[in-house]
Amino acid sequence: MHTQRCHGRVISGLVGCTALVLVVTGTAGTAQAHGRDTARQTLAAGDGWGSATTGTNGGAAADPAHVYTVTTWAELKAAFADGGTAPKIVKVRGTLDADGSTCDDFAADGYDFDQYLADYDPAVWGYENEVSGAQEDLRAASATAQAKAIKATVPANTTLIGVGKNAGIVGGSLQITGVDNVIVRGLTLESPLDCFPQWDPTDGDTGNWNSEYDAAVVYGSTHVWLDHNTFTDGDHPDSTLPTYYGRLYQQHDGELDIVRGADHVTASWNVFADHDKTLMIGNSDSAAATDEGRLRVTLHHNLFKNLVERAPRVRFGQVDVYNNSYVANADYGYSFGIGFKSQLYAEKNSFTLPAGVGADTILHRWNDYPLTEKGNVVNGVATDIIAAYNAANAAAPLRSGAGWVPALRLHVDPAKTVTRTVLRSAGAAHLY
Repeated sequence: MHTQRCHGRVISGLVGCTALVLVVTGTAGTAQAHGRDTARQTLAAGDGWGSATTGTNGGAAADPAHVYTVTTWAELKAAFADGGTAPKIVKVRGTLDADGSTCDDFAADGYDFDQYLADYDPAVWGYENEVSGAQEDLRAASATAQAKAIKATVPANTTLIGVGKNAGIVGGSLQITGVDNVIVRGLTLESPLDCFPQWDPTDGDTGNWNSEYDAAVVYGSTHVWLDHNTFTDGDHPDSTLPTYYGRLYQQHDGELDIVRGADHVTASWNVFADHDKTLMIGNSDSAAATDEGRLRVTLHHNLFKNLVERAPRVRFGQVDVYNNSYVANADYGYSFGIGFKSQLYAEKNSFTLPAGVGADTILHRWNDYPLTEKGNVVNGVATDIIAAYNAANAAAPLRSGAGWVPALRLHVDPAKTVTRTVLRSAGAAHLY
């Protein structure tokens, strides 16, 4: 591959020297002279599971040669690839469009969606077997092409941060995979739209469309801090998506997933809005080899607005969920999914539920594992959410007592003030 020297470093010729804009204002002297340098902030000691052991400092130690400002998706990928695992700060200015191509641009030769619908119509294929054959193979090949384009892999020892107004990513998937020490802050992340969902006739009684691509995924990584981001479906909420075979043509996966041995993660002051499968911690009951004793995550001062479910759904992990605000609408399914070997500790969260939606809906029992709940409020009223669930589900109750007590917290607000506090300060617009 052709290369060229740019700012003293060799980078791919696919992206010119303009791809990497060297920032020289990120020095300690400048930070001292002009107040705190937000791009060099680290997760405070004691601030959730992300602060455990070595803590999370991302690229705070980056030298001036490893501070980048990017304005395109290609520049972002180039910055991630440059400099290996040396500490780096990548500043995003403006909105990066990761899916500027059309779905047709990713489609494999011979893939025909109308033919796909005809081949796997339940009236023809039935519901007993997963789909297979030429069109399914071409769909999978098309999906592989899209994945290559819209995924960006975040390296170890990196701070990724939005600067200025409207900093964010549309249609991209941040892959924090198998690395340590990453910070993501101040970005509006619009969920990718899967061009090639797969029809699974065996999923449920009447089948389902299943999609890929989370806005961000923490996969097997440790010491990660996600702070003051806004996760949204943007211009493509589920309400705009069509139906086929009588099922929603689901083109969204999660907003944030933390899976496959990920550990020591803090997610604070984020907004998660207008989404179905919002946040999953642990993605398989059979993943004990990677997940047992890991998936330790803290969620605090996040706003979950107009969600349907998974805020979070938990397997295995000791997950501390406190001071979050849940503002639901009529589509609300549940907030806390109690899964295999989950150890959820939920304290002083605030739930705003619409008329006709009761406190018994806050919990969903996937497996019989205990949780701790303390001091939560529902529509301003102190509510024992386990008791509310059990009153409506006497045949399959939930048990109290997660078996551990969180020690890594800096400040816990009274539950009745949480909604006001979070609305005022959460999300990308409130980082600076």
